[in-house]
Amino acid sequence: MAPRAAGLNSEHERGLLASAARLWTGSYAPDYVGFLALLVAYILMEFFLEPFHRMFFINDLAISFPHAEHERVPVAMEFVYSLFVPLAIIIIALIRRPSLHKYHVTILGFAIALILTSFLTDFVKNAVGRPRPDLVDRCKPAPGTSRDVLVTIEVCTETRHHVLHDGWRSFPSGHSSFAFAGLGYLSLFLAGQLRLFVLGGGRGEQADGKAIYARGDLGRALICLVPLIGAAMIAISRCQDYRHDVYDVCTGALLGWVVAYWNYRRYWPKLSSSHCDEPYPGPHGAGVSGNEAPGYGRLRDEEERVGLSQNAR
Repeated sequence: MAPRAAGLNSEHERGLLASAARLWTGSYAPDYVGFLALLVAYILMEFFLEPFHRMFFINDLAISFPHAEHERVPVAMEFVYSLFVPLAIIIIALIRRPSLHKYHVTILGFAIALILTSFLTDFVKNAVGRPRPDLVDRCKPAPGTSRDVLVTIEVCTETRHHVLHDGWRSFPSGHSSFAFAGLGYLSLFLAGQLRLFVLGGGRGEQADGKAIYARGDLGRALICLVPLIGAAMIAISRCQDYRHDVYDVCTGALLGWVVAYWNYRRYWPKLSSSHCDEPYPGPHGAGVSGNEAPGYGRLRDEEERVGLSQNAR
């Protein structure tokens, strides 16, 4: 009896492992696990890590700008502009052609773009430890501090922990990267839904499923440009507040845009595709619209590929 029971247990365990493997490869489980891992890592970094404190000269004019207590775009408003506004527009835009799969992958890609950008930005901020343009004003060096030698954080008299330590988190700009991740993703989404780079906005211009390049009308182009202008204004405000210089802001903007594009293309075809307004099919063909353009979508296992080929027939 014992060997038989052991065999049954072994078969049961193999069945559970096979089910778990199918769930992992046949769903968006890896995306959600990755999202949660990034979220936990970001929270831990925010609460427990301090930046590398570079030495500095207290007479360095590049870091001697006044510290603005009131920012033009506070953190709360950054979330409104770069998270909630794009999310609301995406939801409203999808109402005209409702699809659970479309809602799912659009919002999932948007969320991953934001959390990945936030994680990468803060990781680099803490590792580099570049002084902000207002560091000296934040630091409030003790009287008698030598002006012509490199000093450390030990000369600072500022008692507010966050205000002081945040003075070494200049590179790259978090506002810029977050804005271009959220609003940049929205711009890509709108360009796809409005078929900005598809000739005449029609489908099937070529037999191979590729669209012909042509200039989209100015109206649609401006709609897609508005989010990027908004992101640029948020980035510029960081220079106006002396929180960052142009180098910080441009690097943050590039980081946010690259992450936004990378995440968008994981779920959507390229913008020149004749099917750019439809996401890649989900696991087991969920959301299949009849065609699937090649791109950065998740690789499917043999069962999924067979199922999709049968559906196509």
